[in-house]
Parts: sequence; C-alpha cells; structure tokens
Amino acid sequence: MLRGTIAATVTPLRDGGEALAEEAFGPYVDFLHGAGLDGVLTLGTNGEGILLSVAERRRVTELFLEASAGRLLVAAHCGAQTTADTVALAAHAAVAGVDAVAAIGPPYFKLDPEAQRRHLLAAARACAPVPFYAYEFAATAGYSFDLEMLLRLRDDADNFAGLKVSDTPWEAFERYVIDGLRIFVGPEALIHRGIEAGAIGAVSALASAFPEDVAAVVRAPTADGAAGLAELRAGIERFPRHAALKHVLRRRGIPVREDVRAPLRGLIADEERELDAWLDGRRP
Repeated sequence: MLRGTIAATVTPLRDGGEALAEEAFGPYVDFLHGAGLDGVLTLGTNGEGILLSVAERRRVTELFLEASAGRLLVAAHCGAQTTADTVALAAHAAVAGVDAVAAIGPPYFKLDPEAQRRHLLAAARACAPVPFYAYEFAATAGYSFDLEMLLRLRDDADNFAGLKVSDTPWEAFERYVIDGLRIFVGPEALIHRGIEAGAIGAVSALASAFPEDVAAVVRAPTADGAAGLAELRAGIERFPRHAALKHVLRRRGIPVREDVRAPLRGLIADEERELDAWLDGRRP
C-alpha cells in the first residue's frame, strides 16, 4: 500500500525534450531508492505528463516499473484531458503492475460535480482493483473537487483509496482530510500539519531532486522542517522549475538532461549560473 515519502518524479527527456531518455531511468531510480524514499509518482505535474502522448506515458510507466524492480512503490498519474485517454492510461498502468493510480481533474473545462464523479469513477473502474487516488490541485485543474462528490465516489468505487492534495493554504487543504481516505500532502510547507491531521505521507516535487531533505521531514515532521522545505521550494521556483530540478539532478551525478517538453523551457545561461551559485551556497 502506498505510504511515506513519494517523489513526484521528473521525466528524463532528450532531443530538446522531444523523446524519452530511456537510458536515464535506471540510474534515476537507483538514486531515489538509495535516498530512502518509499515510492514514486510518475507523470504528474512535475513529470510533464500532460504534455506527453498516451504511448509515451505508457512507456514511462513501464520504464519506472522495470527500473524499480519492486524496490520502490510505483504510482502512475493517469490524468489526461479526456476521459478516454485517462481510462486507457489507468487500464494500462494496472496491467503493467503499478501499486496505485492517480488522476487530476481534466484541466481547461470547469467540470461540475456530476461530471467530476463520472470522470473519476471511469478511471477508478479502469484500474480496479488497483488503489485509485484523486489528485486535488485546484490551481492546475482550474477547479476543486466537490466534497460530496468524493463521498459518493467512495461509495461507488471500492478501490477509491484517497487523495493527493496540493492545495494551499492550509484552509484549502484541510477540508480534504476525510475520514476513511488515505491522504498525501503535496505542498512541502504543509507536511507537518498534514501528517498531524492524519495524512499518511507526502508526494513531493522537491523529493525528485532533494529526496533526503523531504524524507527527513516526513519521518520527523516539524514546523521548522517544513519551513526549511518551503524555503528550498521558493529557491527552485525562482527558475523554470522542471529544468531547474533536472539541473540539480545532473549536478548530483544523475544522467538526466535538462531537456523539457515544449512549451516548457530550459534554463538560460544567466539562470544556470544563478542557480549554481545558490546551490553552492546551500552546501553545509
């Protein structure tokens, strides 16, 4: 069962972001496993999943599973613009052998509660009996999941296990801490409060490149620890985040290129120098 510290992974790319860098998945998973993480969530916001084709996303899931070889729990984010693509990805992930499936609400169109329920129910049924998690992130989806809808979904889908919640501030987050559902904290600054309220772990973008920092706070959650992660996140967010995290991995000896899928962009020379100087200043 999914638990603990989960890295919201980057997706290794090459050729200017136009192709998967398949050779990098193994070393990347070795790095995350060696840092003591419990699992990975692939192809989420941090993994550029919404920008990849269905075929590419299937292959990414397979590559992470092959590289993990049972050492890490693997959750696949299968949220897509259409229900048909979400269902196809969820069904493939279940057959491939993931430990959990997650899906954000399709962005762009603001779905009402009944449309939300139908979409998530179709995804949950497609991957059953693999545990299914709703990915609540209003800033990215463009709307929030309706609370009553989630309660209905719990009754309708036996494999609806919980949520990854990435909403801030705390007042927006806490309403999704629902009895009987397993909750993962997305915002690193809220890890301590989320776990105090009953969350069972964190799914963290920072953990994709700074796994030790995040795992330490999940294991021993404190306000100071979460504040340190918030400061680290703020430092990364000064740059194009996806490229910056891949740059960090490269500096740490992981063969992950900075390539990202357009319309995301890489670092310009001045940004790279500034990022390196900031990283050098963080060293003990």
